Amino acid sequence: MKHVLVTGGAGYIGAHACKVLARSGYLPVTYDNLSTGWAEAVKFGPLERGDLADRARLDAVFAAYRPVAVMHFAALSQVGQAMAEPGLYWRNNACGSLNLIEAAVAAGCLDMVFSSTCAVYGDQDGVTLDEQSAIAPLNAYGASKRAIETMLADFGATHGLRAVIFRYFNVAGADPEAEVGECHVPETHLIPLMLEAIDGKRPALSVFGTDYDTPDGTCIRDYVHVMDLVGAHVLGLKWLAAGGASRVFNLGSGTGYSVREVIEQGGAITGRPVPVTDAPRRAGDAVRLVSGSDRALRELGWRPERSDLETMISDAWRWYQRGPYVG
Repeated sequence: MKHVLVTGGAGYIGAHACKVLARSGYLPVTYDNLSTGWAEAVKFGPLERGDLADRARLDAVFAAYRPVAVMHFAALSQVGQAMAEPGLYWRNNACGSLNLIEAAVAAGCLDMVFSSTCAVYGDQDGVTLDEQSAIAPLNAYGASKRAIETMLADFGATHGLRAVIFRYFNVAGADPEAEVGECHVPETHLIPLMLEAIDGKRPALSVFGTDYDTPDGTCIRDYVHVMDLVGAHVLGLKWLAAGGASRVFNLGSGTGYSVREVIEQGGAITGRPVPVTDAPRRAGDAVRLVSGSDRALRELGWRPERSDLETMISDAWRWYQRGPYVG
């Protein structure tokens, strides 16, 4: 069985990727320092605990498993924290990724699937963003991810490294079989925050801004189901295995949902009221962010199958009722 090294494989997206890799005939090897991930989420292959800053540990793991490819998810990803502590993001995301890339090249592992972000586009409000949109990150999170994209291109030119780069929009939902799911401490994502409010784990869900120029006054975002997202990663892996060149792809559903629409659907699915508190706008929040993902559909044959709002919330609720990881 071919090994794939999955950095951040104990986190939300990485754990789902490991499940899909295992189903696709690979053995996922999770490399994670468990600072934000969960050992309980590592169910589909071995866990190698380590940090991207530890080059010797990376070298040892590459030597032990000789992976055919890397799926690189490990990163800090909180925008507020990135704005307050940019050095932390440059050290962890950019410097850690440089260590990983150099270790992979030294081991002769020259295929990498990289988890990037739509944050590299910055604030281009109200337009459908595709891979041709201008790059203009607004903080150290988006800037560090963009820097890693550049690193991958440079190592490709010099060492033959090939990379499929995915720029995500808002990832949502959970494994429909509820083996793995979304669990952050603290939680910052809309749907799990809403479910906590529905369940009484928090007094109310804060809606930041109700006076935007949208049909119901709240922000509109593009949500993509986590299982659709990681399915694209396996397609990217197969693209590289077949000799495909390095490529950048956006991943989103192409449909925008407002915060109010998410809340309405959450109440309908759970059969419970959603306690809500209106709050002022947050600095930097765009009115509407929607992905243009035609390239992934056209070139990878990717089709999002679970990225309608009802399915995403239903799967997240099923996982939530199972109970979060306990650490």
